[in-house]
Amino acid sequence: MGEFNSFRVSGNASLNGAITPQGAKNEALQIISAVLLTKGKMKITNIPDILDVRRLIELIEGLGVKCTRLNANDYVFEADQIDLDYLASQEYQNNAKRIRGSVMLLGPLIARFGKAYMPKPGGDKIGRRRIDTHLHGFHKLGAEFKFDQERESYYLGGKDLKGCYILMDEISVTGTANIVMAASLIPGETIIYNAACEPYLQQLCKMLVRMGAKIEGIGSNRLTITGVSELGGTDHEVMPDFIEIGSFIALSAMTQSELTITGAGKADLGIIPGVFKNLGINLQWSGEDLIVKGQEPYEIQNFIDGSILTVYDAPWPGFTPDLISIILVMCTQAKGSVLIHQKMFESRLFFVDKLIDMGAQIILCDPHRATVIGLERKQKLRAIEMTSPDIRAGVSLLIAALSAEGTSIIHNIQQIDRGYERIDERLNALGANIERVHL
Repeated sequence: MGEFNSFRVSGNASLNGAITPQGAKNEALQIISAVLLTKGKMKITNIPDILDVRRLIELIEGLGVKCTRLNANDYVFEADQIDLDYLASQEYQNNAKRIRGSVMLLGPLIARFGKAYMPKPGGDKIGRRRIDTHLHGFHKLGAEFKFDQERESYYLGGKDLKGCYILMDEISVTGTANIVMAASLIPGETIIYNAACEPYLQQLCKMLVRMGAKIEGIGSNRLTITGVSELGGTDHEVMPDFIEIGSFIALSAMTQSELTITGAGKADLGIIPGVFKNLGINLQWSGEDLIVKGQEPYEIQNFIDGSILTVYDAPWPGFTPDLISIILVMCTQAKGSVLIHQKMFESRLFFVDKLIDMGAQIILCDPHRATVIGLERKQKLRAIEMTSPDIRAGVSLLIAALSAEGTSIIHNIQQIDRGYERIDERLNALGANIERVHL
């Protein structure tokens, strides 16, 4: 895939059929990191075959984890022999820089082996994504950390770690996951207050419990972990990716297509269906399958007092920031206006200049807020050549291109491949025309 760095996208797409969401990217990165907590065998199924996941698997393979691929999405991992010297190698540092998810290896490594190294993390260009929450949590557990300015890497060490009370300074999903994984193997009781409670984290906690961990408060913002001396292996299935589900809902609306999203996991979607309903989208459930009708038109609701609707992101159970870009694109063809408020990342809305070039009516108020004035399909977006800045903006631009008049080019599609499995093949099977090209 690497040599084909762009998509050529035919507009005026009309899609039809059923599509199954991939396994959740954000959960998979946590689960794969957790295999380092045990010598036992871990069978993990429904892992999305995407760039970020492949990079993390390559990283733990370098550490000595045996990774047996059963098929495209199922693996068996065994971390019984770990090469700790590789942690400090330049090769490990270079590979870990390529994926932000590598930060979640810190918790398992510090708890099981008493030390860990990590470079400054990479990932999306969506603003500052600090790791202070992770490091402060480990420090409270008794670890010491040093930053090597020359190598731009962190060293963590701690042989006498013990449980404690931790009040998180921000509701960080990866920060909570990291501390939960570490606390599972650290003597004593650890209480994490202001913990994230995303379904991804609930899945991780439930898996850790099956491995022998003692965790109370799963699904709440107060977790109590009583450390155990060792954890065993288990089987685990990654949940459907609700970001991809939201992407398919928006795609159906923008292209006026009827899609069935199979196995959508109704219980784990939180307020996501309600937000789409407020934006005029008709969703119907048939068991666990979600049917989205590309009705005409979809009208944005106002608040009860008649004021303009605001959609904003917040930690779970609030609306996930990963769907803000996708909601914004969908609203460009709605009837009505909406204020999109991206509170959690300060650069994620900068891709709207591409949408404005395509003919969308958007006022970028500041780095966090954009007002979208729906076109009501009175005019189509026009095809342009553009570049994807991050995973979610990339798919948002792909949705815009599929609905536009003409043929668009999207560069830097490795950003899309980081988070979406074979998105071109899967959408082409529904009637899209997306071609990988080398430009």
